[in-house]
Amino acid sequence: MSVHAFIFPGQGSQAPGMGRDLAAAFSSAREVFQEVDDTLKTKLSKLMFEGPSEELTLTENAQPALMAHSLAVLRVLESEGGFTLADRAIVVAGHSLGEYSALAAAGAFTASQAAALLRLRGQAMQKAVPAGTGAMAALLGAEVSLADEICAEAAMSPEGVREVVETANDNGGGQVVISGHRTAIERAIEVAKTKGVRRAMLLPVSAPFHCALMAPAADAMAAALDATKPLAPVVPLIANVSAAKVTDPTAIIDLLVRQVTATVRWRECMQTMTSLGVTSFVELGSGKVLSGLVKRIAPDATASAAGTPAEIEALLKIL
Repeated sequence: MSVHAFIFPGQGSQAPGMGRDLAAAFSSAREVFQEVDDTLKTKLSKLMFEGPSEELTLTENAQPALMAHSLAVLRVLESEGGFTLADRAIVVAGHSLGEYSALAAAGAFTASQAAALLRLRGQAMQKAVPAGTGAMAALLGAEVSLADEICAEAAMSPEGVREVVETANDNGGGQVVISGHRTAIERAIEVAKTKGVRRAMLLPVSAPFHCALMAPAADAMAAALDATKPLAPVVPLIANVSAAKVTDPTAIIDLLVRQVTATVRWRECMQTMTSLGVTSFVELGSGKVLSGLVKRIAPDATASAAGTPAEIEALLKIL
């Protein structure tokens, strides 16, 4: 019998049309979207269902939108399947903002709390660094040790000024993302070419996430999380920062604050989950990015993704 982990996607998985069929088919999904709309005092659901893409992609919109879609999928699964998350999953995990989706799914936050926190998180991340100052790049065909080496080599400018360039995401399967000052990231791309990295390319992002430049956003989240204390999740979270199990609400707050500037250790999170006996990873929400990473990091496990009514119907047969 399969042992399931429910996993939740991060930024980049959003797309116009997300959640639309779900809302049309299920009242449990509509309730989630309405709760998020009411909390944010905006028709985020309309933006999700119809676009435009440029507006949906804005960090302050994409983050709560992805959480809302993930949570709507879970609510439909639970109502149609007649079970709760704790009946089917032994752990949850989410990629970056997906950690908030995972915590909301596991009852640590309400949909309303998660939406308000993610709207603030998106705004604070965008404000932390002036537009054009920061950048992120993907290093394909690099492990994290090589990425760290490249960052160390690229940190010093020709003028002798040390700039920020750090490993932001260890996604596994030879995919590492780096983040920091744009000029340092550009230097790192050149260094990567000399170190046998298969491909190094700038990413189309609006800010340099998960690096020291995000410190002002971490401060904003510390204050917000202190005012919105989570409950203990019904199953453990495998945290991005520690790649370890956590259920204590005080520890969760600390990890969520640190997550803003720290590396997302997704490869190690996956390895932790397989070491706990997980044989099936179920991605809830938009896209199939994390399911693709499962195949590379945990090839013996199965991966399923559900974001539409048809995918939910297929998933219910295996849960």
